[in-house]
Amino acid sequence: MRSFLAALLVLALLPTAARAWGNHSPMCYRAFERMPDVAQAALVKAEPLVDFLRSQEAAIARTLDAQEAWAREHLNQHAPRPDALRFVPDPQRSDAERRAAFLRALRLSPQVRLALYLQVDPRDGEPTKPLLAPSVVSAAPPSKGGTQRFIAVEPGEMVSPLAVLASACDEPDYGHDLNLFDDNPGNPGYGFGKQPFGNPAVAIGSQAPFHMGFFHQGAIFNTLAPSFARTFTELRVQQYSGLAVLAWQTGHAYWGWRFAGLALHHVQDLTQPYHASAAPGATLGHMMWVNLKAQLGAPADRQGLVVLQGNRHFVLEQFQTRWILENARQRRDGPLEVALRDGTRDERYPPWSPAYVREVVAAEAYAAGPATDAAVVVGAPAKFVSDPNFDFAANEASLGPELAKQMQGQRDGLLQAIAELLGHFGAHSRNAVRGMRLQVSPGR
Repeated sequence: MRSFLAALLVLALLPTAARAWGNHSPMCYRAFERMPDVAQAALVKAEPLVDFLRSQEAAIARTLDAQEAWAREHLNQHAPRPDALRFVPDPQRSDAERRAAFLRALRLSPQVRLALYLQVDPRDGEPTKPLLAPSVVSAAPPSKGGTQRFIAVEPGEMVSPLAVLASACDEPDYGHDLNLFDDNPGNPGYGFGKQPFGNPAVAIGSQAPFHMGFFHQGAIFNTLAPSFARTFTELRVQQYSGLAVLAWQTGHAYWGWRFAGLALHHVQDLTQPYHASAAPGATLGHMMWVNLKAQLGAPADRQGLVVLQGNRHFVLEQFQTRWILENARQRRDGPLEVALRDGTRDERYPPWSPAYVREVVAAEAYAAGPATDAAVVVGAPAKFVSDPNFDFAANEASLGPELAKQMQGQRDGLLQAIAELLGHFGAHSRNAVRGMRLQVSPGR
């Protein structure tokens, strides 16, 4: 039974592996635009990554070694970094070699861009600068119907921390975590082992274990599908947040806000129930039953579950993304924008800590999974979320407008369910930034 359940879950996660909330940046602009410590922070000077690496090479080496030691002690499913990948200071190497060594030590894709850019807030209208081609910023496969608009930033240019932070919140989806496992194409030898779930032959699916966290499925699930405990979201949060603190402490404020945004992406992904639960709309008993039927020669129910879970995730994401973007362009607010900004939620949670991602963010999203799935089923057209023979992902680009037009009368219930999730998104994002900034100035 273990192998059959694992097979179902591998398939079930494929449609949702690519992303959690679509474009994170417009939501980050809303979540932070009324937080004075971010929105009113002094402009910072943009600098290429190599400037930070060259200036702080020894401190970066110490930070990365300390992070690896922490991960080996505290993360049960951690895949130890091979010693050959350590970031060792070497003043004689070139900037290109230093950058490559830094990416290897973090175990990020060698193709990652980390260019100087900003993603434009859709509330600001059309940018005055020419738009950058997505390939300048992202190493990920092109996405149909992408909503990002990128502009270049020049070295030395003064930019707002809010824009840097909000732009970086979306950036880990730009190829940072693609093809890092031993069975992926072009395996870089990072020591992560075989891909624990998702299809290793599908590039975008290989990032799933870095953007999902199934921490609360229970002992039976973990026994039947142990590979699903191997996720690396907590590792990425610790890596990026530690580098943010170091950059702020050493006068590289631009990279402080940039790394902070990278860390936030992984926190925010886990506020999405479809990234914190293997199948929010199905009980473990149901998953086991459809697997048994497939074993006996009737796979239709299993395949239907796979399709429905993917469809519901895509519908939620499409509805949320289109709402946020349309309201931003019209400069109007609704329940989602109000929830994202709602700072009164922040104090409901414990202070930021290394355990926050698992014990607060992921636990809350996992608990919200069944209600969220039910709200999608009630609030969206039945053909999109209840027909196992209809594959929304295969037609996403063309069906988005149709979805917006055909939302049923129960849409308000779905809107409120998403508003609650985005309230979590905003509160956890602000609490994470507060936690990082407190490490820079402990007395604050």
